[in-house]
Amino acid sequence: MSLGKIQTQIINALDDAGRLTDEHRAAIAAIEEEMTGEQLDAMLLEDFKITPFQLQVAKSRAFNLPPFNVAHYRVHPGTFERLPLEFCQENVVMPVGEVGELFLLVVANPFDVTIISKVQEMTGLTVMRMLGREADIREKFKKNENEPSDFADVVSAIGMEFGSEGEGDEDLTDEESGPIIDLANRIIEDAYFAGTSDIHIEPWEHEIIVRYRIDGVCQEKLRLPGKVGPALVARLKIMCNLDIAERRLPQDGRIVFKQYTRKGLDVDLRVSTAPLNHGEGVVMRILDKQKSTLPMTALGFSEENLEKYRKAIEQPYGMILHCGPTGSGKSMTLYSALNEINSPELVIRTAEDPIEYTLAGINQMQMHRQIGLTFASALRAFLRQDPDIILVGEIRDKETANIAVEAALTGHLLISTLHTNDAPSTVARLTDMGVEPFMISSSLLCVCAQRLMRRVCKQCRQPYEPEGRVKDLLEKAIGWSGQIYKANDDGCPKCNGTGYKGRVGIHELMINNEELVEAVNREADTAELKRICMKSGMKTLHQDSLLKVKEGVTTFEEAISNVPPDM
Repeated sequence: MSLGKIQTQIINALDDAGRLTDEHRAAIAAIEEEMTGEQLDAMLLEDFKITPFQLQVAKSRAFNLPPFNVAHYRVHPGTFERLPLEFCQENVVMPVGEVGELFLLVVANPFDVTIISKVQEMTGLTVMRMLGREADIREKFKKNENEPSDFADVVSAIGMEFGSEGEGDEDLTDEESGPIIDLANRIIEDAYFAGTSDIHIEPWEHEIIVRYRIDGVCQEKLRLPGKVGPALVARLKIMCNLDIAERRLPQDGRIVFKQYTRKGLDVDLRVSTAPLNHGEGVVMRILDKQKSTLPMTALGFSEENLEKYRKAIEQPYGMILHCGPTGSGKSMTLYSALNEINSPELVIRTAEDPIEYTLAGINQMQMHRQIGLTFASALRAFLRQDPDIILVGEIRDKETANIAVEAALTGHLLISTLHTNDAPSTVARLTDMGVEPFMISSSLLCVCAQRLMRRVCKQCRQPYEPEGRVKDLLEKAIGWSGQIYKANDDGCPKCNGTGYKGRVGIHELMINNEELVEAVNREADTAELKRICMKSGMKTLHQDSLLKVKEGVTTFEEAISNVPPDM
């Protein structure tokens, strides 16, 4: 027999598993010429009728790598978040998950050990390799498994088509009927696989509209007859233990979706109901528990801002505030910052509403306003628990603001969020809450205002030379003008015809300094604070957004629609 060491180990593994007959062994023993790996595979698969997965398991034993059946893996929006799709296609690898500090990677070529260092550098995690079939991995690249699923089967099951009522209407008023349960589950599953952040279920006069917010933009998904609405809303209320009889008041709840799906989706949903003019509306925020925090370098910080921000979070005490509207990426930035500075030497406490992601080694507390557990009461409790770093989900009122400032002044690093338009206006907001200016100036380390902009699709973006007002704004804001990109109106399969794929953060970082302290103490207005910050090197949200345009990350239209030009 003339087989290499690895080939012999593959044969032995198949023999140990009882996959080879006496005739097979005799045929192998009769081999005289050296065989390539492809020739051996062909003989085992075609002549010996070994199944592809049996062969993969045998190879896994020979290479001492766990086997992974990629054919059964479902690609979802987060699959290529850490590793770009282009990188995976080029190297024939498939990222399939994370466990703590381990990054699970399926490889087709076990001999390529350089891939480990590349992936570790890109993800910041320790890579655990598993062996998969090349054909299965390539097949996953071809298939667009993120295409929204067809609701026709569920819709027909409740006796209707998308916009018209049908037979079987008596079932539509029963929230415990099978079709209504299937419809609620299918909406959530489909939204998750489409990369949705929020699901809106809105009652109109004669219809129920289901809309998804994907990459910050709402798009209509489904229209249902109006009579389905009460049953669908009641089913969602049952899933998060809300009072289905109370339809006059807004209610908040949480769905632990793992209990209701067979697809193994470990996601929670933050649910808010509200009485509207044509019935009850529901908005659900998807909280993906399988999704871990991103490294700081993947959040969109410019090199200059990242260096300044890292210096701020390494300070022993003081207050760091993040501001921006709902859905601007504040929570992800806070979690990434905590993950970066987390160590056994530090005690970190967080007060959140809700807990969006669970972080190892960090003690997190869920707020319950109904029983009096508010941010203020949690903060008071934390100050008696010897913490080094405290995260407060949001500063909403005067009481929380004052305790937060006191904590920052008494040897704690306090991180929180606030709803303001930009960094300098945060000072005015805290003053309005009743915090003394001298306490603000002495406690504040930095304020980070942020937004999320859609990334232009790299596959189909179109280059052009800006002219007129576009050119003038670029030159005025960042002192540069040259080739930039615009979105393709027709899009491509990769971006589902939208011209945009994914989102990136833009940041305005206001770092405290002597001149700023003096201005805050004499209660200077927001415009003057902004001028002082810009003089000391702060890039405004508008400037940072246009720097992303210059780098080809987004488009000028997207930048201007998110942040107005500086005055």
